[in-house]
Amino acid sequence: MKDTRRHGAGRLGLGVFALALLALPLAGCTTFFAGDSSFGDNKLLAADLPEVPTNTADGALTEARKHFRNSDFGYSAALYKRVVELSPNDPEGYVGLAASYDRLGRFDLADRVYASLYQITGGTVQYYNNIGYSYMLRGNLTAALTSFRKAERLDPENPVIAANIRMLAAPTAASG
Repeated sequence: MKDTRRHGAGRLGLGVFALALLALPLAGCTTFFAGDSSFGDNKLLAADLPEVPTNTADGALTEARKHFRNSDFGYSAALYKRVVELSPNDPEGYVGLAASYDRLGRFDLADRVYASLYQITGGTVQYYNNIGYSYMLRGNLTAALTSFRKAERLDPENPVIAANIRMLAAPTAASG
């Protein structure tokens, strides 16, 4: 499959795109790794995983979170994949894996993980918010706003979702 990435900075404006990147930790995104992905210009490859205690889901989750926070998305994807393998019903592993794939620009793989997450949790606030963020990274602002609105219906007082909607509402109307 050809690379389906769209560069959001051009469509959203640099300031809004930077704000979107800052909102990712608030969105609660994490990653999942399927061994067939490439990591582009990311400095860390899954094959280069150091000796870390990943024989438990909790150990892998701790390491995955650390690597995600440090923008080591190749490592975080590999470690979240390990979480999913060791604890296949843990939604946090899937959320992290999908977010890591999003940050690697591997939206094809993120979509598969989001589908698995939906099978486990259904259409939760976190699911709709995170997949909305994924669509935003792809430049599909209409799908992003639709997903954020679904999350808003489930949790109308959620400040993260409200901020995501405000962020998209103006550029969507202006680009009309």
